[in-house]
Amino acid sequence: MIKLLRLFGKTCVILMGLVASADLHASDLDPQPKDQWIPIFNGKNLDGWIPKFAGHDLGVNYKNTFRVQNGYLTTNYDQYDKFDFEFGHLFYQTPYSHYKLRATYRFLEQQLPGYKNAWKNNGFMIHAQPPSSMRKEQRFPVSLEVQLLGANGDNDVRPTGNVCTPGSHINIDGVKITKHCVLSASATFPGDQWVDIEITVQGSELIAHAINGKEVLSYSNPTLDEKHQNLLSLYGDTTMHSGFIAIQAENSTVQFKSIEIMPLGYVPSEKED
Repeated sequence: MIKLLRLFGKTCVILMGLVASADLHASDLDPQPKDQWIPIFNGKNLDGWIPKFAGHDLGVNYKNTFRVQNGYLTTNYDQYDKFDFEFGHLFYQTPYSHYKLRATYRFLEQQLPGYKNAWKNNGFMIHAQPPSSMRKEQRFPVSLEVQLLGANGDNDVRPTGNVCTPGSHINIDGVKITKHCVLSASATFPGDQWVDIEITVQGSELIAHAINGKEVLSYSNPTLDEKHQNLLSLYGDTTMHSGFIAIQAENSTVQFKSIEIMPLGYVPSEKED
């Protein structure tokens, strides 16, 4: 794990006048409070978060898609005419390996034409590659997506808290899973109701999703897929032990009331911002 964090820490980013570049040594890893929930969204602005949109440079918040409205972190498409595959991700500045992440979110009805596959579709990317390592045109970071879905109507069956695997594979019950998405056992949530999600991440050993306090999916041993072995120098080996956290923007209007993290181990003191 230390090798991975060192390599993440070597990334150099120049953004908004700030430079973050370091080779993380063991002495650079500072313990953060454990067993305490720490807000990583302050309800006021996007401090501590870094946007990356396909086709745009790191740090460009394309068409102000990510914003804070009425105290909620919101993906808003009111400056778009249509969605033209400008997939966006808002990265938290610090990588983690062992932690719990919890959030309260809801989908709103606003939806752009142009990409039906992402109707009421959002997600948290975990164990993601550093945003500065993404190619300019890259649509999704190599990561694990904790997929959030809303229902198309009262009779629609559409669970949330699923897992999708851009550039990666996982194991479930000891079996390697190579298909892109696996559905959870959650209920379906129509309308604009608030939903609580909690993700428990124990490095590569175990990752579990819970919706409204009930575990709905678990898996382990996330690995780079065959097409992304070029990222071995970032992750240290094929196993994805840690990485960045990001929020998606792919054509749905979603709001996050709160986002908190509980570190369960050590995290790097250097930040990518």
